[in-house]
Amino acid sequence: MSRIGKRILTIPDNVTVELNNDTLTVRGPKGQLALNIPENVIVKIDEKEITVERKNEELETRSLHGTINALITNLLIGVSEGYQKGLEIVGVGYRFNVQGAKLVINAGYSHPITLDIPSNLTVEGVSNTEIVVKGMDKQAVGEFAANIRKVRKPEPYKGKGIRYKGEYVRRKEGKKAAK
Repeated sequence: MSRIGKRILTIPDNVTVELNNDTLTVRGPKGQLALNIPENVIVKIDEKEITVERKNEELETRSLHGTINALITNLLIGVSEGYQKGLEIVGVGYRFNVQGAKLVINAGYSHPITLDIPSNLTVEGVSNTEIVVKGMDKQAVGEFAANIRKVRKPEPYKGKGIRYKGEYVRRKEGKKAAK
């Protein structure tokens, strides 16, 4: 049986959880998120605990068991604390600029790259070279941060580019001079 699927999830004090038909709705101080529950997975809500069980032992059901448990955990953390991902840009003249609902990135191209910030996320500029993507949906925060990083991935020779905060970029040695 799935170890992650067997976890008993504790509902935080300021969060309410409702199960209507196949939709699990979680409300908290940051907002509201919903998750569609597959028909082979059973979600039981007690007073302050959530358990996830499965109806049968088919391969698809077993794989969904742990996945649904992890997704519900992400919802509970998202509506109570939220998620954030830090990004930094390294390079001469490289910078971030948050302008309302747009993020302007100067990353060594002949033109600035403009990305629209999704409505469910916020982007805060810590400095010209650092930003933080915040939101309550873990998947949306990670995807938008990955799209920002995709603009200019860090290169291995000088380390220039956009990287996650604290990310290690493996460096390569350059060409040797001829003797």
